[in-house]
Amino acid sequence: MNIFDLTGRVAVITGGNGGIGLGIAQALAGQGCNVSIWGRNPDKNKAAAASMAGLSGKVDTRVCDVTDPASVNAAMKATLDMFGRVDGCFANAGIGGGGRRSFIERTEEEWRTMFATNLDGVFHAFQAAAKHMTERANAGDPFGRLVATSSLASIFGTARNEHYAATKAAINALVRALGVELARHGVTANAILPGWIKSDMTAGIMANDKFVANVMPRIPQRRFGEASDFGGIAVYLMSKASSYHTADTFVIDGGYTAF
Repeated sequence: MNIFDLTGRVAVITGGNGGIGLGIAQALAGQGCNVSIWGRNPDKNKAAAASMAGLSGKVDTRVCDVTDPASVNAAMKATLDMFGRVDGCFANAGIGGGGRRSFIERTEEEWRTMFATNLDGVFHAFQAAAKHMTERANAGDPFGRLVATSSLASIFGTARNEHYAATKAAINALVRALGVELARHGVTANAILPGWIKSDMTAGIMANDKFVANVMPRIPQRRFGEASDFGGIAVYLMSKASSYHTADTFVIDGGYTAF
């Protein structure tokens, strides 16, 4: 028996139409998991779904603004109407540092935008998923997986992107708290911390010779992570094999985000 066979399971992936989120979606669908991708861009959603044609899991896409609770609740209702259940929620939406300006140079608007996109997005998606999962557990079906994509910046800090590091550290704290609160319902909470990832979203960065020359020597073994690495962790976390992993962080690649 393949313990990673996710046939019949259903996972929501926010921001799953590119980069890490797409790698997670593809890995889950490849193991028979039905996937609902929630993203703001309908064209990217369509392209993501097309890239998974032929995989064993069914793929659905929803236009959703994860910073808006009404939009998230509508997407959750539509997903439940289609699949009948949600077993996992992978909160991957967010934004990066937005430039190398210092803390004292940042504006209130910049802080609120980063806070909303990074932290509110996880909060709203997790809240909607956890409500459904706990209701199902009370009806005799205890299974749920909450997984946030955080950042090594939340551990190591980051140079001149303090707002970004603060929001990611808050996500890690939320995961730890949820791991305690939801364990009695059979719901686990974990965080995945990426290093530098090769994807369409980082192609421009990787093309910057000066950036690569400065950053590459600071990454162990000069290695960049692959989106598929996160897919493998996602499959594991959705399986019964991970039943006792909760409030853990999985560090992939070990690359530094402070430079």
